[in-house]
Amino acid sequence: MKEISKKENFANMIQPLKPGGIVKGKVVGIDRSTILINLGNYGTGIIYGKEFQEARNTLKDLKIGDEMFGKIINLENENGYIELSLKEASKELNWNQLTEKKDKGEVVKVKILTANKGGLLTEVFGISAFLPVSQLSPENYPNIEGSDKNKILNELQKFIGQEMEVKIINIDPGTNKLILSEKQKETKKVEEILEEFKEGDIVDGEITGLVDFGAFIKFSAPSSEKNTIEGLIHISELDWKLISDPGEIVKVGDKVKAKILDISNNKISLSLKALKKDPWEDIEKKYKKNDIIRGKVTRFNFFGAFVEISPSVQGLCHVSEFGTKTEMEKRLKINEEYDFQVSSIEPEDHRIILKLSSK
Repeated sequence: MKEISKKENFANMIQPLKPGGIVKGKVVGIDRSTILINLGNYGTGIIYGKEFQEARNTLKDLKIGDEMFGKIINLENENGYIELSLKEASKELNWNQLTEKKDKGEVVKVKILTANKGGLLTEVFGISAFLPVSQLSPENYPNIEGSDKNKILNELQKFIGQEMEVKIINIDPGTNKLILSEKQKETKKVEEILEEFKEGDIVDGEITGLVDFGAFIKFSAPSSEKNTIEGLIHISELDWKLISDPGEIVKVGDKVKAKILDISNNKISLSLKALKKDPWEDIEKKYKKNDIIRGKVTRFNFFGAFVEISPSVQGLCHVSEFGTKTEMEKRLKINEEYDFQVSSIEPEDHRIILKLSSK
């Protein structure tokens, strides 16, 4: 058997070079527009021309003997050198660092550069990144009544120039996509605070924001007033009566008591109406089938007309009573009162079916 020399064995261990590969070497030559890098057994690398100009701000601080990385763009030019790109190598190494930080769940500090209606824009290691509104912490989330996009943008612009701690949640070097999250940075803290609560607990809180679908409420953990958390009171849980605007029931700054309905996925849902007397409890004592009652039409939908028969109780006069929605809207007017006959009462489902009285 042929004996393999140490030199041959070492040569066989060297990985073959290929365009796009990253190599490391020492600076052995510097002039006004060229950098030469000793790549050991691979030969000599060179950064010049366009690649030198694009990285000149970084290259100007290099000294003989400094180590650096380069990305191969040409295995051999006319002078026998391996052409390298410092800019492309730095970019790839930065993507690798970002991927590592994402995988480890590390927190990254960023400075907000600008904002749009969808979120905040910044950079991490010189790579553009996006922090969507939905990924802001509860403390920084713009709880704008009506979810007006222009008002949301005004709120987001307040963060320009500020530093934030975030986590990387989505990364794709191929499309230059880097998505960040501020609220995920606080996941562990949120989990710890939520451990102090359970479904059914009553909390004292403050209304911090109103949106189309409900109201946000902030409250403290039993262990410390400093440990606050924000939950949502859905519009259907604000009151027993049907409402179209949360502002009918609460205003920002209101101090309220609320009952915890659900804790899941690090989110907490609460209710105000659960602490109010259910107006449907004794409904069968007040109204019976075939009773004629006076009610005010409050709104129409595809199924029929909603009729207020007391401040917290509404019934439904089905569209089938009129044939078509158009005919129903001809015979009934919003905010007008009419006599209705009770067709059925279902207290457990909070439902009263009515029909327009002919009397």
